[in-house]
Amino acid sequence: MSDRESSLSEKGAFGSNWRSWLNILGPVLGLAVVYELFVLIAPPSFATARNMETIARQTTIVGMAALGMTLVIICGGIDLSVGSIVALSTVVIAWLLQHAGVGPLTAAVGGVAAAAFFGLISGLVITRLRVVPFIVTLGMMLVVRGVAKGIGREQKIDVDPERLRWLEELLASVPKERSWMMVPAGVWLLVLLAIAMAALLRYTRLGRHTFAIGSNEQTARLCGVAVERVKIIVFTLCAAFAGLGGLMQFSRLTVGDPTVAVGVELDVIAAVVIGGGSLGGGEGSILGSLVGALIMTVIASGCTQMGLPNWVQEIITGAIIVGAVALDRLRHRRAA
Repeated sequence: MSDRESSLSEKGAFGSNWRSWLNILGPVLGLAVVYELFVLIAPPSFATARNMETIARQTTIVGMAALGMTLVIICGGIDLSVGSIVALSTVVIAWLLQHAGVGPLTAAVGGVAAAAFFGLISGLVITRLRVVPFIVTLGMMLVVRGVAKGIGREQKIDVDPERLRWLEELLASVPKERSWMMVPAGVWLLVLLAIAMAALLRYTRLGRHTFAIGSNEQTARLCGVAVERVKIIVFTLCAAFAGLGGLMQFSRLTVGDPTVAVGVELDVIAAVVIGGGSLGGGEGSILGSLVGALIMTVIASGCTQMGLPNWVQEIITGAIIVGAVALDRLRHRRAA
């Protein structure tokens, strides 16, 4: 290899590494900028420890669902049913507690299992009938919402407080006697699951195959990747994490509500995109998705603290989403 070729190779490697690091650290820097901006312009109550705990609690539901959505988007798909699955999970948990007489752990597992079941159905339809994920999950969004309303008979399912036990504490404010926890148990569960999913993406065959399918499905298939099986697993996991988001939603409301979480799927997708995920597939990270969810929550909290109307928050969040997608497209054009 000539000196010129060696120099070009080194520059290419440096550029690739630089873009990789920027993709990872960009969302974190964006979060820092947004937070510092509101520290400067919002009331002093914004930067208090109490408000930080509130932000963490409010991020948990979207953050939990975003863990699974990250896998789907990296794989080159999308899931529009996660909002309905969150609602279904709350209804199943409430029904099991109130009418089946089971314990809180069994009810929680039942809610997540019901969510995963519908994710499995979506994965099977997408792979076996070869229908695009957008159409399948759009239809599943209506199916799951209808099932949730059917179970609840189009009403909320109230639960006897004595049956809730620790479920209502998952996202409750930390009492003074347990101030050492800093944040509720549900937030710590999100952190642990995020670490596990990041390890899955980085160190397991499933993670490598997920990236491979999103980057180039035909090449992945020629290399021996079981594309259909990976997609089924990914959509099932996405629904299961949405079910966990439903568990967190139930902890906040302590009722099963079939009408809750309308539009949450858009927040979840936005969190992944803001965090560096590419709607074209092949790119994304767990850290970035959580940071994206935090950015949206910080914006909402800051606007609320400043007394700004909801439409201002929506304009700011929408502009950030459009900007994130535009930067992703620009980055791909330069790479090409």
